[in-house]
Amino acid sequence: MSPIHDYGRSFPLGPTIIDGGVNFSLYSKNATAVELLLFKSAEDATPKVMTLKPSVNRTGDYWHIFVKGLGEGQLYGYRVYGPYDPARGLRFDPQKVLLDPYAQAVAMGDNYSRKAAMVPGDNVGQCMKGVVVEHRGYDWEDTGPLNRPLAETVIYEMHVKGFTANPNSGVSADKRGTYAGVIEKIPYLKSLGVTAVELLPVQQFDPEDCPEGVSNYWGYAPINFFSPHSQYSSDKSPTGAFREFRDMVKELHKAGIEVYLDVVFNHTAEGDSNGPTLSYKGLGSTTYYIHGDDKRDFHNYSGCGNTINAHNSVVRRMIRDCLKFWVQTMHIDGFRFDLASVMSRGQKGEVLKDPPVLWSIDTDPVLSGTKIIAEAWDAAGLYQVGSFIGGRWQEWNGKYRDHVRSFLRGEKGYVSRFADRLIGSPDLYYDQHRSPHRSINFVTAHDGFTLNDMVSYNEKHNEANNEGNRDGDNHNRSWNCGVEGPTDDPEVLALRERQRKNFMTVLLASLGTPMLTMGDEIGRTQHGNNNAYCQDNELSWFDWDLVEKNASLLRFTQKMLRWRQQDPAMDQQRHYTLADVLDSTKIQWHGVHPQSPDWSENSNSLAMTIRDPNTGELVYMAINAWHQELEFELPDPEYGRWHRIVDTSQPSPYDIVEDPECAEAVTYRIYRVKGRSVVMLAAYED
Repeated sequence: MSPIHDYGRSFPLGPTIIDGGVNFSLYSKNATAVELLLFKSAEDATPKVMTLKPSVNRTGDYWHIFVKGLGEGQLYGYRVYGPYDPARGLRFDPQKVLLDPYAQAVAMGDNYSRKAAMVPGDNVGQCMKGVVVEHRGYDWEDTGPLNRPLAETVIYEMHVKGFTANPNSGVSADKRGTYAGVIEKIPYLKSLGVTAVELLPVQQFDPEDCPEGVSNYWGYAPINFFSPHSQYSSDKSPTGAFREFRDMVKELHKAGIEVYLDVVFNHTAEGDSNGPTLSYKGLGSTTYYIHGDDKRDFHNYSGCGNTINAHNSVVRRMIRDCLKFWVQTMHIDGFRFDLASVMSRGQKGEVLKDPPVLWSIDTDPVLSGTKIIAEAWDAAGLYQVGSFIGGRWQEWNGKYRDHVRSFLRGEKGYVSRFADRLIGSPDLYYDQHRSPHRSINFVTAHDGFTLNDMVSYNEKHNEANNEGNRDGDNHNRSWNCGVEGPTDDPEVLALRERQRKNFMTVLLASLGTPMLTMGDEIGRTQHGNNNAYCQDNELSWFDWDLVEKNASLLRFTQKMLRWRQQDPAMDQQRHYTLADVLDSTKIQWHGVHPQSPDWSENSNSLAMTIRDPNTGELVYMAINAWHQELEFELPDPEYGRWHRIVDTSQPSPYDIVEDPECAEAVTYRIYRVKGRSVVMLAAYED
């Protein structure tokens, strides 16, 4: 029996379960005809075809139909007819089955082929399919977005698959590398002390968008912005990823951990003019992408072949609809916008002073309690760290990463810039009322060396990527501590361990919101690969054996995170503005002598105190990036005595105190800080 259908309606876009059936709505401005295809499975190559008549199934540029008798789990796609004229930006190809941009789940069978969407001919048996999803009725068990203040936030950048894919994870084989696998490892995240996980892309991406012989591991190849990536689900039913993702978010929220998504609104997996037609190209290339004057060409501000036309009104609405969907339906707490400066570009690629899409995200009432974090640069040279628009945006502080790396490896000429990074970067952010915590401080991220490799390699080693070691950044500001790569030299190994702890100490003591990268707390290595985007294997995965092997570094990180959350002086600085960090009654600078910092170009050392004006309690930090020991004269603690919290030159467990209230008192006025070490003291009454 054929499904019963009528004309349907244009809103809402995508599939909507209503009145005993499903309403489908699709936008395509220049289409001349549309067919809705209904599939029985992800591998089905003989779908039921329903032809939409322009006279009754089209309202303006919206194509719609209501099909009675359909429900959750129905697979579907579209064939869209229209002119093929690339010179005008028109790339309609009815031989390609298109994925609905508003699908909220995607089915991708084992027979999926990216190549089939690139070459002439029909790809009906090898395409991705949209899946109809029912949103209503899920039991969130009274959990929801946590709305944790940014000043109390510590971010953990994490890859869903990589977190538990390793056989040594202890997760059952059917759940390794999945949303369900993350649930099993929540106790580890709790014990670490982070308050938010920032998930590398989990919106449906094309795993085949990569060189031959490897797979796209990171996921920066989106093809649908509303759907959780289906391959990360242990539940292989068509709607399994949708349900399992919600389960993961709910359980993380129960544990007090926020969930942020790394979203990629700068390009899609459809590539350049030679790329596949999977969705947007076949619906209206000039709607969704920025083209040159010759519309055969795609502007490439993303470095990935195309650039999303975020300031087209249809695309701008899609982006906002998408973000609100993830907040309202999936309970997401925040977003990190990959190459966010691309969204500052207009429809011809020009840089806009007040980009409407960014302001609309900034001011949307549904998103008002949501963290919004910008990677404030793009692949074409636009760099907006310190000048990104809006009143709420936080920024990945690339200057923090660069200057902290340079100073701690012993480079000259960085001491003043290093000092600014420690206190929220007031030299970059000129609004004196701005919170330092809008600076996202990090020394590593998924893109680049791990913390272990940053102190073990001078050069990248990306040969496994099959690109002749040409890919990846050549300017890493790393230092191998005397030997390139693995070594048995005990002095080199000890120095590397000290450097890892130096970076952790500085990162977690700085004013701003810290971000750790998955595995840095246990010394995870990629063997010098600084661009492991295509390494879906043990090179990239979390190595759970290191939890025990590098227990001293893990313990150090846990204790530093606990100290950051509990120390009174650090608690007080959560309320500081950038005006406060420039107030000498709250923060003072020192050198080897109190209140006498060495700002010269040759300086490799610095000390500072953070004061709680309410209690008078002080935190003192001395950083010696020089290779020899330096004697630091301690400032007057005002009341009480100094107590040692951290000395990275000491072996574990003496490198960081177990309980700050039981810290050893420092009875001497001169503290000898070993070469390439960091010391932290706290002043209070015994």
